[in-house]
Formats: sequence, structure tokens, C-alpha cells
Amino acid sequence: MAALGATLAEKAQELAGRREPHVRATVVRAQHPTSAHAGDTALIRASGEIDGFVGGNCVEASVREYGLMTLSTREPILLRVVPGEPSRVREEGAVEVSNPCLSGGAIEIFLEPWIPAPRVLVVGSTPVAQALARLGAGVGLQMELAEGGSAEPRADDAALIVASHGRDEEPALTAGLRAGVPYVALVASAKRGAAVVASLDVDEEQRSRVHSPAGLELGARTPGEIALSILAELISERSRVRPEVTAPPAVASAIDPVCGMTVAAVEASLHAEYAGATIYFCSEGCRRAFLADPERYAVAS
Repeated sequence: MAALGATLAEKAQELAGRREPHVRATVVRAQHPTSAHAGDTALIRASGEIDGFVGGNCVEASVREYGLMTLSTREPILLRVVPGEPSRVREEGAVEVSNPCLSGGAIEIFLEPWIPAPRVLVVGSTPVAQALARLGAGVGLQMELAEGGSAEPRADDAALIVASHGRDEEPALTAGLRAGVPYVALVASAKRGAAVVASLDVDEEQRSRVHSPAGLELGARTPGEIALSILAELISERSRVRPEVTAPPAVASAIDPVCGMTVAAVEASLHAEYAGATIYFCSEGCRRAFLADPERYAVAS
């Protein structure tokens, strides 16, 4: 698969640096007279904005729609756009969309979503904290080490693990619980951990959410073994709640009243205001046709 151009690669790195989900679109096959060529690439942002070029407006509308869909399902898809009356044929891992606005040719585009790795904030610089950072990266987690006073847990974090052996434990745990981090753990003995949790300035329900001693009971003794037991517990907890937490949101869509194509109902799509409603279009040609005679398409809109 062709690499992204320098500018798009920089944009992709920028989005990844901000942990913004996006989709990489790559033309893998094009039949004349399509305007795109094999190897052309683009990025689709969560807003529906497209950077780069993988086809004209008619193709772009389907790229936007299915690009946003891959962000919600987190599964890549091969999109094939061909001329013809509006229709779509789905099969596992692929979809073919017919577009009446295309003058001919066909194009196949691979849509690959980029989703940021779950962030795990580890408080402390102890051997256990260091072992967590090493092992967590190996199972696809974004591990970040912080000191208790500077830790800033976020609601979208996968976990907060306090492994500082008595330093700034309470502020970090309290911040994690109040932020709504789903997995909050304290590395401590059962006796000391209970005392720390009891001292937290949160309600009883929040206190009950702290995993202490952290980790599954595996008989762990070394820092690496303890880190492994904690990650095993985290993975188990994430697996238990994942269906509810990561249920994909519905992708809003609309019908182009001129050609009948389905398009993403987002600000980035071509659209116009009419009779108090927002009308979405697959191409500028359809938009112009509608604005020239909106009454003709009033029923369809």
C-alpha cells in the first residue's frame, strides 16, 4: 500500500498526537475515467472533513459516509463506487455503492480507521510502575508515567494505577475517581491499602471502586509479576464492560433529494438550508440543481 504524502503524513501525526480518531483512505484500484489514481490517499476526520484526494465530490460523499462508519465500528472496509442507480451491496469487509452522478469508471478505496490506544496513567517511578510501563505497551496500551502531584487523570483514560509506595497516593486516587476513570487501582498491602482508601475525600460508592491490593491473586512477588497481575485484572475489567462502554454511535445520514444517494449528515458534507431544514447532497451538481428548482425536489427532501 502506498505511503501517505509528506503533508498528509504530518497531518496524520498531528491527529495522532492529539489522540483524534481518523481514517486513512487509499485508492487501491481505479478505472477510467475516474479522476483519482491508485495510490492516492486522504484522511477523514471525525468531523467528516477530508484532507487529500481520493476522487471527486460524488466519490467523496461515499468516502465520508463509510469513513465515519469505520470510525464507529472500528473495522476497516473496502469501498467500491460504481455508476448506476442508487444502491449498495454489502459483504463481509466490503461494500459496493452505485452513484448515478458518476459519468463512468469505478474506484476501489480501502478505508482504515486509526483509533488511539487506551491511555493508562501510572503514578510513581517505582520498579512496579516501570514494569507496568514496559508490559502495558506490549499489550497495546498507551502507558504514561506521572508523579502524584502532576497526575491529571481524564474520563476517557482506561485506567489510573497508583504505584508510588506512599507518595501522593490520596490526591491521585481522588482525582481519578472524581474524573470517572473506569479502573482505579492502588499498589499496596491489604492493610495499608484499606487505610488509604478509607482516608479518601469521596463517597463510599467511589471508595468501593478502588482495586486494592491491585491485581489478580496470582502469587506475584517480583515487580514484573505484580505488574502482570495488575494488567491481567485491567484487561479482565475492560472485557467485562467493553460492550456497554464502546457501543458504536449511529452515523447520521440523509438522502440527496436530487439523485437519491445516501450521504453523511454532517457539516463537512455539501448542504443547503431550505424551508427551515438542512438538505445534504452528494455533489455540487445536485446542490445546484436543487437550489435552481427546490419545489421540484420538495417531496424527496
